[in-house]
Amino acid sequence: MTGRFLRLPAPDKALLMTAAVLVISSRVALWLFPYRVVRERLNRRKTISKKTLSCSRIAWAISAVSRFVPGATCLTQAVAAEALLRSHGYAPNLHIGVTKNKSQALEAHAWIEVHGDIILGNAGVERFTPLRAPGGER
Repeated sequence: MTGRFLRLPAPDKALLMTAAVLVISSRVALWLFPYRVVRERLNRRKTISKKTLSCSRIAWAISAVSRFVPGATCLTQAVAAEALLRSHGYAPNLHIGVTKNKSQALEAHAWIEVHGDIILGNAGVERFTPLRAPGGER
């Protein structure tokens, strides 16, 4: 992994480092603080650029670093991706959905949409019923 990282162009290295900081800080914050507080704090980040990176490139970076962060669940990834996308001028929508599995246990999943397209967490998303956010938004 180190060799591949070192061969990446400088902008990709910078993106992966930023993604790593956000995924790690999101994971730790979600252990320590309520979900609502974590999202509010992370989404206060200033816009650093206007859509200079594609949504798919940002999703790639979050997914890539999440493989190396213990406990980087779909919620951790979605919270980190939402913050990074916002800081690049996008307006992402974080969704949380629920379903019951075969043994009737409740399962949840988080994913990110931008302009109606799922860019992160799309695997199996059709099984989940999205929860409504306070105020009636989905």
